[in-house]
Amino acid sequence: MAGGPTGLNSGGNGGGTLMGIHWFHRPVYIGTDRPGLTYVCTNVEGAATELMKWTKRGPKWKEAIEACVALVKGERTPDDVRKAFEAAADEQGLLRSSKNGSARAEVSRQASSWRS
Repeated sequence: MAGGPTGLNSGGNGGGTLMGIHWFHRPVYIGTDRPGLTYVCTNVEGAATELMKWTKRGPKWKEAIEACVALVKGERTPDDVRKAFEAAADEQGLLRSSKNGSARAEVSRQASSWRS
């Protein structure tokens, strides 16, 4: 996206919308039901889809769902949802590290193995 996306509405404090997608400022890396595969979630809609797949639904899951609903009502930001989704993924044991680049390395390694 050279020069940045047109029509981006950042909402002022984290994330934004473009063509109906509410983007996160930083992605959340989570494990999936497929061994060795990490999902890189970059938007509220993707987070909501993932949350609905989970069978364990603890307090952080409920908070993340509530954050998604509050975003639709205009009461929360995409970054609020990202934080709640990250906490829910951690509670579920699905959160993968993105601070030290290990998740990126894992995704890159997997992509390389697919090409082989």
